[in-house]
Amino acid sequence: MVENQRQTTQEISSDDKALVSVLVAVYNSADYLDDCLESLLGQTYAHLEIICIDDASTDNSRSILQRYQEKDARVKVLRLDNNQGQAVARNRGLEMASGAWIATVDSDDWLASDAIEKAMKAIAVDQEIDAAVFRLMEFFGADNCHPYPMSELLKEGMVITGKEAFDMSLDWQLHGLYMVRAAIHKQYPFDATSRLYSDDNTTRLHYLHSRKVVLTDGQYFYRKHGLSATNAISVNRFMYLEANLSMKRQLVEEANNGTLVDADAVLNRYETIRWLNIVDACWYYYQHRGEFTAEERQTANTAIKKAFDSIERQRITTKISRKFGYYPFRSFPIFRSVENIYFFLRKILGRG
Repeated sequence: MVENQRQTTQEISSDDKALVSVLVAVYNSADYLDDCLESLLGQTYAHLEIICIDDASTDNSRSILQRYQEKDARVKVLRLDNNQGQAVARNRGLEMASGAWIATVDSDDWLASDAIEKAMKAIAVDQEIDAAVFRLMEFFGADNCHPYPMSELLKEGMVITGKEAFDMSLDWQLHGLYMVRAAIHKQYPFDATSRLYSDDNTTRLHYLHSRKVVLTDGQYFYRKHGLSATNAISVNRFMYLEANLSMKRQLVEEANNGTLVDADAVLNRYETIRWLNIVDACWYYYQHRGEFTAEERQTANTAIKKAFDSIERQRITTKISRKFGYYPFRSFPIFRSVENIYFFLRKILGRG
């Protein structure tokens, strides 16, 4: 890792004229939208444009956005006629963004008042820094808020390479809430492959193509909903496999055109992660198959098989592929049969 470069606020100077564009995709967020927008308008770093994209909300979100647009000229509102999903909405906002830096804040989340100022000061440490990671606070309620459990190797104020950030983001040792140079973000807009999960691809591409990434102590408060789309038991969970495949295609395209540095190492690492996610999807199906309809079970199995068929087995690290339950058989029926045996034994041994 790049050497830790902590400095005091007095020692760091930042360009106080650099415009930061904040993208806020909004869909039926009326209950939380005031908190989000007040936190942005109250930033100690004031040189912002706040681009809110109303993704055809059916609640009171539209009138709330209009009120803030009239209240502060920094708030710009774009209204979509049809609901198209978060990625598409954010990309429409990205097209409007004129800032040198881009941050994305979910409409039910909020920032500490000095979060962007701290990010800008951290960026000023090194001209090669292309992304600044916020300190993620998981908010379950007023009495239950705590930092996201990142890798113990990562400390606030640390500067790491973009490749290191990419590697750590693959298994969530590093989260994906950050500010990035606009040039990188516009080259790699939000992946709209699926309505869920494909935004993870965007985060990883941003990290991968950053020269350096700095970890800041500017707090991002992430509201955790127990019944959110990514937490609820749903066949939508298998969209993750299609999102993974979309990311693989992007990496392969870059490898083929020569723009992906250390391409084999990156592809090997990602293919191993993809394989782990396929096994995890099988486990999820094994646990919850009784809660799915016949049509949903067909959808899930089709998604798993499509991902399975696309795997480059030679890229999976032997440390994983030689483990029972993780061997990449070439026959899909054999693979699923072995997985069912593996999961049965896990349950018997109390590891489920």
